[in-house]
Amino acid sequence: MKLSDVIDLVQTFMNFKLFEINKTAITPSSIFMFVVFIAVFAVTSRLLQRVLKGQVFSRLSIDEGMQYTLTRITHYLIMIVGAVVAFQFIGIDLTGLAIIVGFLSVGIGFGLQNITSNFVAGLILILERPIKIGDRVMVGDQEGDVMEINMRSTTIRTLKNIAVIVPNSEFVSSKLENWSYGDETVRLDIDVGVSYDSDLEIVIRCLKEVAAEHPEVLRKPAPDVLHLGFGDSAWNMRLRVWLAHPRRHPEVHSDINCAIVRKFRENGVEIPFPQRDLHVRSPLPLPFSPAPELRRST
Repeated sequence: MKLSDVIDLVQTFMNFKLFEINKTAITPSSIFMFVVFIAVFAVTSRLLQRVLKGQVFSRLSIDEGMQYTLTRITHYLIMIVGAVVAFQFIGIDLTGLAIIVGFLSVGIGFGLQNITSNFVAGLILILERPIKIGDRVMVGDQEGDVMEINMRSTTIRTLKNIAVIVPNSEFVSSKLENWSYGDETVRLDIDVGVSYDSDLEIVIRCLKEVAAEHPEVLRKPAPDVLHLGFGDSAWNMRLRVWLAHPRRHPEVHSDINCAIVRKFRENGVEIPFPQRDLHVRSPLPLPFSPAPELRRST
């Protein structure tokens, strides 16, 4: 087979009409050019995102969450423009295509309600920013950091280094605890019980010293000690401290608990354990009852 025959065969294949959209013939060549255009705009989007992150955002001192929001919006805008240009290049009128898509959406809309709601929720998360990249959040009973916000779902990295994929609609329709929203300072409460025989002033001083000695506890707001009430075998005390960032609160909580134990032992303060008094009574004497033989004989 000659080279010219191969070229003619390829041209015939590339110009073969597969189907029509709004009186426009769709051929392998048009599909190929459409894919090429989308790929070019996708590569352009990635390059532009790198330029924004490496040269623009670093000079403007924009926080990480806003950087992610701007780069995602830029990516979506470029891809939308790329799709429009690609459709126009291959000769498809978007007005007619929109009508066809409108008819199709009626049929498939019921099956895509969940995906659509997550897509719209993703736009809300990106634009309103109730959460952003790096935030410490509580999803149900799991605590973790926001790692990625996509159009359908958001990725949360838990304290156990497990990625939890949460649909975006959950953040919009359900209650969400965001420990980093606005102000990242967070209060930490440490409860401890002390014996009734303890000196209350020494207990308060020890708890305040423990808070003052920890390097991650803020001086303003100042730590505070509360007497919560009287338990069965102890005074219920609470040490309230403030941290600059919520991410290390489990470690700080543990450090303060250990420091309280050492400080109380140095000052003779007892942490009691629950006690119960057990009273044993002698059994009551049973009323005398004659044996069955004696009852029959009488």
